[in-house]
Amino acid sequence: MNHVHKIKIFDVLLVLGGGLALMFIVAPLLSLFLQTSPTSFFETAKDTEVQLSIGRTLLISFLGTLVLAVFAIPLAYLLARKNFPGKKLIISFIDLPIIIPHSAAGIALLGFISRDTVVGKFASFFGIELVGNPVGIAMAMAFVSIPFLINAARDGFLAVPRRFEHAARNLGASPARVFFTISLPLAWRNILSGLVLMFGRGMSEFGAVVIIAYHPMITPVLIYERFTQFGLKYAQPVSAVFILICLAFFILFRMLTLKTDKQNA
Repeated sequence: MNHVHKIKIFDVLLVLGGGLALMFIVAPLLSLFLQTSPTSFFETAKDTEVQLSIGRTLLISFLGTLVLAVFAIPLAYLLARKNFPGKKLIISFIDLPIIIPHSAAGIALLGFISRDTVVGKFASFFGIELVGNPVGIAMAMAFVSIPFLINAARDGFLAVPRRFEHAARNLGASPARVFFTISLPLAWRNILSGLVLMFGRGMSEFGAVVIIAYHPMITPVLIYERFTQFGLKYAQPVSAVFILICLAFFILFRMLTLKTDKQNA
């Protein structure tokens, strides 16, 4: 009886602790929506500047994720399947953009792509000025978010049984064919999760982006501008609209994931 009593107390503590953690996440968001009147919400949603900034944010983050995925996924596969000197150091470097302040990330990236650098001069040769350009914004978004894709894809490749790859190689399949027909399809769920996390983290970035390009304005920068120029009352509706957009994307992703799980069951 005493044992059952202890279990119930532990369950209560788990629920209490979990509830407080959940409240810490939900309460500020709920407060934001409660303080945003329906009128200001719909007026903001119809605001051309807000609509353009949201469209720009989603498009730049999506394209940046798509382009960098071409390089991130092979790197993840290399880290999952090969052992080489300095591998642990490389893994540590991959996580650095998550750890360092994002303003510092923006400064580091600015020093790498400004017009006086090799990269900046190379881009200028093709008529592209990276600073103050959507390309620069995409690079800032990708810089702080690419670790999510690399780590998720690496975990996915590590979960693929090596015996499947070895069997295919013994049957004469080339390394490229093994990668595209076995490794990639079996790790796809993790890769998709990493792509969504990278996309979501990228479109929410402010610190690194604002150093690279205040204009053209993405939504996180627009929220900051409305707050500094007009105050909390004018920043809240933009925040509410953007959060709902973000939520819609992640609900869609969860629905796709659940559909995949049912099909595989």
